[in-house]
Amino acid sequence: MNLNKWYGFLFLTTLCLTGCDDQNNNTESSKKQQITIATSGAPSPFTTINDEGDLTGYDIDVVKAIFAKLPQYEINFEITEFPSVLAGLDSQRYQVGANNYAMNEKRKEKYFYSDPIFKNQYVIAVAKNNNNINSFHDLNGMSTEVTPGLNYATALETYNQQNANNPVKIVYSEADLLPVLQHVESGQYDFQLIDKVMLSQFISEHHLNLKIIELSKEDEDRIASPFSYLLISKSAKGEQLTQDINDGIQKIISSGELSQISQRYFGADYSPN
Repeated sequence: MNLNKWYGFLFLTTLCLTGCDDQNNNTESSKKQQITIATSGAPSPFTTINDEGDLTGYDIDVVKAIFAKLPQYEINFEITEFPSVLAGLDSQRYQVGANNYAMNEKRKEKYFYSDPIFKNQYVIAVAKNNNNINSFHDLNGMSTEVTPGLNYATALETYNQQNANNPVKIVYSEADLLPVLQHVESGQYDFQLIDKVMLSQFISEHHLNLKIIELSKEDEDRIASPFSYLLISKSAKGEQLTQDINDGIQKIISSGELSQISQRYFGADYSPN
């Protein structure tokens, strides 16, 4: 075999091997189950879009850490309006919702819940000069601004059914959390139900003149269990996906990675144990 023929043979062999490798890689990638995680990009620091336009936040980093333990899946994120996250789970356009979700009995009928990914405490935010609200029972006749469908809205709606003679005045709004808290600060609304860690961060970062009213265990239970979760679509593969996600959660709890993510965003360990 002359030299030219030898080089030609070598080139074709290399091309064939490269093509086989590419085909193997494509086949391997195609075997992975594609998972779309939906989020609204708020509230910070659970899910947010930073100054560079990148999606980040506690829930986002937790999801990435979980699926790093699950090589059978390939994930991508989609940012959408908060109500559209649930609508997308309903239609199975999305497989996972990551948006600081609390436990909600109505939602449990429609979606699978993961194991907890965050442990927190619910509180009432009021203006510093407001001395009329010191517990949940002081909310009768007071006003607040809430996003429809949130666990806070559901808790207040249920409370109003039980106290129809003097209900909480609920104003529904899609406003971001900062202006909502500023409306409480200015006295436009009387209070806001909120996660303690989120409220503390907003007070610190934005120098809000608000104070924190802690709730009794009984009153916290009116809102939800003090945990947040991922929501999973109840599709044909949703049950297996939930089991795999829970396996991933247990791995990042055991390894301490979940604690590290919490420390990075909150300066404290809010991981469930």
